[in-house]
Amino acid sequence: MEAINETHVSEPGLVVVDIVTADDETAFAFHAALAALWATTSVERTTRDAGQAGVRLRCYLDMRQPLAGPGGGGA
Repeated sequence: MEAINETHVSEPGLVVVDIVTADDETAFAFHAALAALWATTSVERTTRDAGQAGVRLRCYLDMRQPLAGPGGGGA
């Protein structure tokens, strides 16, 4: 994985999430769950590290947005 860029965590509420799971399906399902709550970057593929079990996926999210929908307080 690439190094985390300072801009990605330059303010409170900005988060870098590294997901490590056994398979692609689980990684994408977890990303979808995060995206249902906060603004996240889109993801298209996972990566595999030689000699390491599972797959990796990195996304960036912004928790500063108000949540939308039931109980979220957003519009």
